Amino acid sequence: MPPNHDHSQSHGGGGHSHAPASFGRAFAIGITLNVVYVALEATFGLFSGSLALLSDAGHNLSDVLGLVLAWAAAWLSRKPPNGDRTYGYKRTPILASLANAMILLVAVGVIGWEAIRRLIEPEPVATSTVLWVAVVGVFVNGITAWLFMSGRKGDLNIRGAFLHMAADTAVTVGVIVAALLIMWTGWTWLDPVVSLVIAAVILVGTWSLLKDSLRLAVDAVPPGIDLDAVREHLAAADCVEEVHDLHVWGMSTTETAMTVHLVCADREATDAMMSRLPGEMHDKFGIEHCTVQVETPEVARSCRLRPAHVV
Repeated sequence: MPPNHDHSQSHGGGGHSHAPASFGRAFAIGITLNVVYVALEATFGLFSGSLALLSDAGHNLSDVLGLVLAWAAAWLSRKPPNGDRTYGYKRTPILASLANAMILLVAVGVIGWEAIRRLIEPEPVATSTVLWVAVVGVFVNGITAWLFMSGRKGDLNIRGAFLHMAADTAVTVGVIVAALLIMWTGWTWLDPVVSLVIAAVILVGTWSLLKDSLRLAVDAVPPGIDLDAVREHLAAADCVEEVHDLHVWGMSTTETAMTVHLVCADREATDAMMSRLPGEMHDKFGIEHCTVQVETPEVARSCRLRPAHVV
């Protein structure tokens, strides 16, 4: 039986590139800014007697925890493999992305519940102190979201951090706009209505993050990769007579892996194919970690992983 061929490439491609190391600084700056803002909100909330500010301080504290979770996952994913964890901690960003999506959904539920309650029982909305603190919040959350903007398409973990802070920016802007309109018109119902609109917008963005995180968490084919196209590409090689036991999954939020059995009778053609296959899988499909088991037709007939119907 010809030997297995295992080719891995660490550089990204096809929408699955590695997050730049500079995001460590982005996490540090974002967490610091938000911790300072939480302290500011809590202080002014106590002095002004504003329950809204104190509640928002608690909400922003959950944002800090979300950022810490994402940063810890990004750091762990770079730890080298060891005897117990042969892939290292590459999957931790997937779990962090899923956790951030769940936190965002809880936040949407809290915003929606509070908005409905205020529609039923209108309350005074904002004093000048609350408005000024909210303005600071727009800058803090906006700057933090901007720090992660460039990585939101290439890394689901970074996308979760970005959506978290972008959602908070939108909420704070909505609070300011609603408060100013209410001060001008006296229509207190504007505050909960704006909150419901913002919650709906956050829900739309979060649903995509949740769906993609769940796909990666259960080892489904990552978004953007057509498994049929991968199978057809493998089967199209001159020496390949059969393709079976094909698996494509996300090792992390930035790296995709593939394992497959290829049946080839021509050893010389097999070597030529294997010299170019990893590069083709990387360039065409964004698959960085490519493991191929090559079998002769005789060996393939006794392969325990060969289904009754094969390509």
